[in-house]
Amino acid sequence: MTSLADEATLRECATLIGHEFRDIALLRLALTHASFSAEHDDEPSNERLEFLGDAVVGLVLADEMYRRHANFDEGVLTDLRKSVVNAQALAIAARRLGLGRFIRLGRGEADGGGADKTSILANAFEAVLGAVLLDAGSEASHQLSLRLLAPEIAGAVPGLKDLDPKTQLQELAAERELGVPVYEVRDEGPAHDKVFFAEVIVGGQQRGTGTGRTKKAAEQQAAAEAIAALA
Repeated sequence: MTSLADEATLRECATLIGHEFRDIALLRLALTHASFSAEHDDEPSNERLEFLGDAVVGLVLADEMYRRHANFDEGVLTDLRKSVVNAQALAIAARRLGLGRFIRLGRGEADGGGADKTSILANAFEAVLGAVLLDAGSEASHQLSLRLLAPEIAGAVPGLKDLDPKTQLQELAAERELGVPVYEVRDEGPAHDKVFFAEVIVGGQQRGTGTGRTKKAAEQQAAAEAIAALA
């Protein structure tokens, strides 16, 4: 693992990130894992910057998905954001940068391969964005987030195929300019033993029906049937 004992190494990392830090100490802090801090009493960890960076990424992705996908409802936008703002996706972005070799780890964590652990990489990535926010402001952190996560953002909508039928139907309807699917649900039976019946209207036509013990289950079945009908 590369030592961060000198400013030149930090500047090398900053170059890979694509931000010239005015306060290079912020980058040092962003790359300091709690395991390192536990062995060095005078070295705080990156956990507070991680908290800040998490908020940055969440806001940036929410804003980006909202602007890009005007036809998607709140549920789909949430799924899109989650497909990027998660440990796996952030760790992939961190690996792409080669961030792992710059993270300061405690001896045990370093020996255990901590520099390539998903959680450590994701947290360091968020901490770096938190550091950029403090160093240069919200616009700089916003633009850097978009640039560093561009592949994940571009792949978010295709990735919806792995999500639930309602989300898939929302995407399909938007692609075909059929408007937002409308679900009509009724129930039968006593409160403790209800059965729900759903139908989904897409493009002004009923495309699918479903039955289930919950409203959600009935809607998902109707959506799956609609997807098959539109295929």
